[in-house]
Amino acid sequence: MLVDAHCHLTGTHLAAGQVEATLARAQQHGVSGFIAVGTDLDDSRAVLALATATPGVQASLGVHPHEAKGWSPDVASALEVLLADPAVRFVGETGLDWHYDLSPRAVQEAVFRAQIRMAKRVRKPLMIHTRSAPEDTLRILEEEGADEVRGIIHCFSEDRAFAARALDLGFYLSFSGIATFKKAEAVRDVAAWSPGDRILVETDAPFLAPVPFRGRPNEPGYVRFTAEAVAELRGISPARLADLTTCNLEALCGWAPSS
Repeated sequence: MLVDAHCHLTGTHLAAGQVEATLARAQQHGVSGFIAVGTDLDDSRAVLALATATPGVQASLGVHPHEAKGWSPDVASALEVLLADPAVRFVGETGLDWHYDLSPRAVQEAVFRAQIRMAKRVRKPLMIHTRSAPEDTLRILEEEGADEVRGIIHCFSEDRAFAARALDLGFYLSFSGIATFKKAEAVRDVAAWSPGDRILVETDAPFLAPVPFRGRPNEPGYVRFTAEAVAELRGISPARLADLTTCNLEALCGWAPSS
């Protein structure tokens, strides 16, 4: 059994009525667990409704750095109420995106820090987005004591040095379709090198489809191809990789999709 540790199933990512068919296709690929991720308050509400109604789906709720400009005390209060639901396993995705800068950097940092503190209050791990901001992401995690709750560095796209500091904070590294790209040498190196009890696999659907679907819309079932690539890099069977990553997710957030 495989779990997609990070996918987007709400908002404009799937046409109305397509979620059921998408998850059915995923199950045909041996994927039966899904962490659906919210990116702002309205999306987080939709994700929670989906997770509550859909077997095999659990939620990660938060405000993405792109949406940080919409943060307010009212948003923070409403989000924290949602996070108390037992179907919510992670806080986020939250973090920094210095690549697109769709929200001012100072605002991104403030909202990131606020969600780390929120995760500590609700005692749930973090779902971290970081792009073109490796040092600042790690610095804030360290300064805010994020090791208290740990979490996932989603769509891992950094190098061993970054990975080592994230691992020291107790974080898990989640590998996406990037791990299937032959030119992504640093990411593939980390996928091979990382401790077996700290790795996960994801799609980040509908983004970053793995080989052989690169360039097309991604979907949760394609996590199978990322898992096969990571298994090959580590010299283990795909079945072993599936068991390992599912157990790792359970150890981090307490959810076993098979239970």
